[in-house]
Amino acid sequence: MTDLVERPFRDPSLRRSLALFRAFLREQSDPDRCYTLLARDAVAQVARHTELRGRTVLDVGGGAGHFTEEFRRRGAYGYLFEPDAGELGSRGRPPEGAVVADGYLLPVPDGVADVCFSSNVLEHVADPETFLSEMVRVTRPGGLIYLSFTNWLSPWGGHETAPWHYLGASRARERYRRRTGREAKHTVGENLFPVHIGPTLRRVRRRQDVRVVSARSRYWPFLPGAVTRVPGLREIATWNLLLILRRTGSPTAPVTDRTEAPA
Repeated sequence: MTDLVERPFRDPSLRRSLALFRAFLREQSDPDRCYTLLARDAVAQVARHTELRGRTVLDVGGGAGHFTEEFRRRGAYGYLFEPDAGELGSRGRPPEGAVVADGYLLPVPDGVADVCFSSNVLEHVADPETFLSEMVRVTRPGGLIYLSFTNWLSPWGGHETAPWHYLGASRARERYRRRTGREAKHTVGENLFPVHIGPTLRRVRRRQDVRVVSARSRYWPFLPGAVTRVPGLREIATWNLLLILRRTGSPTAPVTDRTEAPA
């Protein structure tokens, strides 16, 4: 593991974006490095908006547990909820206390989380509104919600079949099968769903139970918030939308904000 994983990135920066992109290109051959690097970066983003030590963090759909482990390394009480038991065991053993659970119905009471975290899950759920509502439900008033997803019209929207998804999901999947000799992991309408930035932003801003702290490109090195404000362009250029939301209401515990930037 290189020291890039140990040194914090300046976000945004071209160096950071290139390091994450290079790691992403090796996701299939070296997933542990890729997701360790991504977890370090994402948790640092959360830490800019709230203290982590001693806080309760729910990682929804966190796969093998890289994000949960990084939250714990930063002093938080991290809990992983993942619907796919195969993903939980993909590194041999999931983090202690991991639970097989659906993001639509988390087995926890209302308002237990200081931070509810979801990285690149929304495009894999058929009902994103219900998924978001469940994240809001489990977050205490004043708590933070971190939600990112790869939008469909992004160059990586088709995941392993990208960028051929621009020519149609079925055609892209068939091309993948011909070139690799195996079926693609994701099938549109089954475990991959087209999600778009404009409708998602409008849906979030209509809600009365959250306030948008930041809406930005997760990886873009320059003016990451500006690109999300341009209809049409944002659907392609954003690549991956990051939403940081504040649960509205009277906080039940102190909340430390280091950079509370407007959306």
